[in-house]
Amino acid sequence: MKTRFYNARILTMTDGINIMEGELHVDADKIVYIGNTKGDSSFDKEIDCKGNVLMPGFKNAHTHTAMTFLRSFADDLPLQEWLFNRVFPMEAKLTPDRVYWLSRLGILEYLTSGMTANFDMYMKTEAIVSASIDSGFRTVLCDSMNNFGGSVEQMEKDYDKYNAVDPLISYHLGFHAEYTTSLELMKQLSGLANRRKLPVFVHNSETRKEVDECIERYGKTPTELLDSIGMYNYGGGGYHCVWMSEKDIEIFRDRKLFAVTNPGSNTKLASGIAPICRYLKEGIPVAIGTDGPASNNCLDMFREMFLVTGLQKISEKDAEACDAAEVLKMACVNGAHAMRLYDCDVLAVGKKADIIEIDLNQPNMQPLNNIAKNIVYSGSKQNVKRTMVNGKLLYECGEFFVGEKPEIIYEKANTIIKEMCNE
Repeated sequence: MKTRFYNARILTMTDGINIMEGELHVDADKIVYIGNTKGDSSFDKEIDCKGNVLMPGFKNAHTHTAMTFLRSFADDLPLQEWLFNRVFPMEAKLTPDRVYWLSRLGILEYLTSGMTANFDMYMKTEAIVSASIDSGFRTVLCDSMNNFGGSVEQMEKDYDKYNAVDPLISYHLGFHAEYTTSLELMKQLSGLANRRKLPVFVHNSETRKEVDECIERYGKTPTELLDSIGMYNYGGGGYHCVWMSEKDIEIFRDRKLFAVTNPGSNTKLASGIAPICRYLKEGIPVAIGTDGPASNNCLDMFREMFLVTGLQKISEKDAEACDAAEVLKMACVNGAHAMRLYDCDVLAVGKKADIIEIDLNQPNMQPLNNIAKNIVYSGSKQNVKRTMVNGKLLYECGEFFVGEKPEIIYEKANTIIKEMCNE
């Protein structure tokens, strides 16, 4: 399939937020041309962008996609009560078939928000993989081993299996959190990471309670503990990273770890505000995730981007804090790098065709004083006109092309939660 996008403003993200005018060509799953108007009649599909923006797709760098079944189910509760009293009991009822359909629902929402990949940490891995492949969506899996399920032996098998199963799927080592995982399990995982020279990702310092209890147990913060057992010798990072000490920040800087911020979830659960400006000052790469739809509850990168910069301005008491250009980089480039999707980070010849079209012909995008800042400060899902993953248009002008009608996916999701509530 050869596709031509023309009459476009192109935000490649290769040189910040500079925008060029021209066209972009896709052949199969790759970008093969970006430049001025170029006559060619050998395309299968030609799309007149009418001055809209083409840019790299957003990368949702921390998700629990199948938690769509808990959207608006257990709200207005603190994290520990929410997790242990409401979420875990319901998750015990999940089956592979349920996870499959619930994941497909989440993927629909990702597409409407211009996301072309997610970093998914959840259970029933085979079902997640099937849902992603059947939808044509790019998913990077992160293991969620803890005391309640999973093993390091199985994680190594899954690493080899899922990194070879399909071009849309990749897999990274990970575990749920220090407070749900024994020290013995964490040491076993560190051994695997060092033997295979691999990065590890984990929920880290999401709440003050989590950090305080870790210090009580081990005399160290979660970051210090993991570093002391060699968990981060080959990189990786943490999700949330709200309550970080000076030593924690030094470790992240020196180990070149990614801090994946989740401002929507952290705001709703009153977990706190991550010190993003400090991370940027220290050269710590920051990516953005929505977290799961049970704690957010919206899988919307536009809202996350605004919250990243808005909360930093409040926290720092500085209107100049966390510039929109840096936030766009977090949402596109840094997210790709955290997920090791190095061929999906920017728009350039030879890169994967993971592309979104942002509709500028909407009231919230006018006037065009600064297009990139419009995307961060006033953009919304209504501006996502097209989402292409791996060279295939999966969402276009309000229609989905994911191999299943959305109405069927909605019906399945509603049936699943009704069944689970009655079990």
